[in-house]
Amino acid sequence: MDKNSKIYIAGHRGLVGSAIVANLKAKGYHNLVYRTHEELDLITQQDVADFFEKEKPEYVILAAAKVGGIIANNTYRAEFIYENLQVQNNVIHQSYLHNVKKLLFLGSTCIYPKYCPQPMSEESLLTSELEYTNEPYAIAKIAGIKMCESYNIQYGTNFISVMPTNLYGKNDNFDLETSHVLPALLRKMHEAKVANKPHVEIWGSGSPRREFMYNEDMADACVFLLEKKERQNTHINIGTGVDISIKELALLIKKIVGFKGELKFDTSKPDGTLLKLTNPSKLHALGWKHKVGLEEGVERVYHWYLENVK
Repeated sequence: MDKNSKIYIAGHRGLVGSAIVANLKAKGYHNLVYRTHEELDLITQQDVADFFEKEKPEYVILAAAKVGGIIANNTYRAEFIYENLQVQNNVIHQSYLHNVKKLLFLGSTCIYPKYCPQPMSEESLLTSELEYTNEPYAIAKIAGIKMCESYNIQYGTNFISVMPTNLYGKNDNFDLETSHVLPALLRKMHEAKVANKPHVEIWGSGSPRREFMYNEDMADACVFLLEKKERQNTHINIGTGVDISIKELALLIKKIVGFKGELKFDTSKPDGTLLKLTNPSKLHALGWKHKVGLEEGVERVYHWYLENVK
């Protein structure tokens, strides 16, 4: 990519997109294009077509998506499959029609089977059944991967797919109904600390293990892959290769927030998949590894939360 290249970032205000925008700017890319949801509804086919015709971006980063934790995924199943399919179909197809030089499509490691061999490698895709609670989202993202692959094969496009592990960071979603586990725990602990509550209730047993990546690291990996000249026709994992139990995570957040009460695990609530560790060896082989450890990342996010979320 040239520093003057016109780059469209779909979903520029979210956890993923905002970090990618910051990374691009820090590296000297200045011809960046984005629209708010109010300015451009990516679900509407004609609106997306009109946008591409007007702006003619050279590179596209598709970070716009409907995302959430276990509750949101299981409650809004129709919205998760419909909205994600519509957005990616529209953006990927218009990228082909307007001769975009390279597109980066962001998914999630939720695409892998429920009982996926650990750590999860790219080759495990579609080898067995998915976790039911997030199946609609996962199916939409798998369709996006296969759409990029199919356009590459049939039309010679350069569309790449990246599958980040669980992300957290600045501009995260802290809504307790729709957020992922880390920001939800951070908010719960902080509010309990302020209210001097005796305990915090946590869904599940605390035994599932999860991998977490700071969003600024993830953004750096995405830009790294965009800048590489070599073509990647298969999706690639973005992760740390290090996991932690939910209980250990809760204890870490408790320490950083300074909550003095008790942690109560509600075992009547679902745990979700027990193990979800990414194998990032392909990314490592290309020359990229993460820099921010979990404790440092959570401390950064808590400081950001205190300054920006009330």
